Amino acid sequence: MHIGEYLILLFTVLLGGFAALLVNPKDQSSLQLFLSFSGAYILGICVMDIMPTVFRSSVENVGIYILLGFFIQLFLEQFSGGLEHGHIHVPHHQEQVRRHTTMVMIGLCLHAFIEGLPLGGHDHDHGSSHHLLWSIVLHKAPAAFALVLLLKKSGYKQSVLWTLLIIFGLMSPLAAFFTSIFAGQDQIGTWHINVLQAVVIGSFLHIATTILFESDSRSDHHAVPLPKLLAILVGVGIAVLSVIL
Repeated sequence: MHIGEYLILLFTVLLGGFAALLVNPKDQSSLQLFLSFSGAYILGICVMDIMPTVFRSSVENVGIYILLGFFIQLFLEQFSGGLEHGHIHVPHHQEQVRRHTTMVMIGLCLHAFIEGLPLGGHDHDHGSSHHLLWSIVLHKAPAAFALVLLLKKSGYKQSVLWTLLIIFGLMSPLAAFFTSIFAGQDQIGTWHINVLQAVVIGSFLHIATTILFESDSRSDHHAVPLPKLLAILVGVGIAVLSVIL
């Protein structure tokens, strides 16, 4: 990865968190629309580009690694509470807030580290790796937005808020740097990067489908609200066009 790509990963988180400081913590409508857009984009990129790439690779039984990533994300959400797809839960009792925040940070940071690992491999100039980068970027921005909303609702000082946000923002760049070191020493090759990509695909599929298929909080039926439907169509459309053009 180039230095600019490391900075993109970090500043995406910082910008997402800063945006959350400017809004009412009770207003999550903009977050839900952006999540719908990013979830649709991630799903489109996975289906159109990243999945075909790993299935064409030399990795046998690649579906096993995709399933592994799916269930790793399912496990991590036991810590994060689903913050990755906009579920913001603040404990009623103040003594539980610190424990809840710690669990959320563990889940988010592990997820961010795992999804950053494939970015530091030998194939950093491959188109699918660039698509993976932008999928992570579009996913991390609303995750950072939701994290800051959670911290604001929990009553944390801004110094603590920014410290936790920076820690979260550094996870994916650190993971990519970690992989690039071993790739440079030929200890990690194309096979390993494809396996890591498959794991990330499974994680993305879990997040994207959860975002897209969970019912809208303002609706008592299964109809998708028009703004959310438009956000989904735009996200998928951009993903398809970015692959075929």
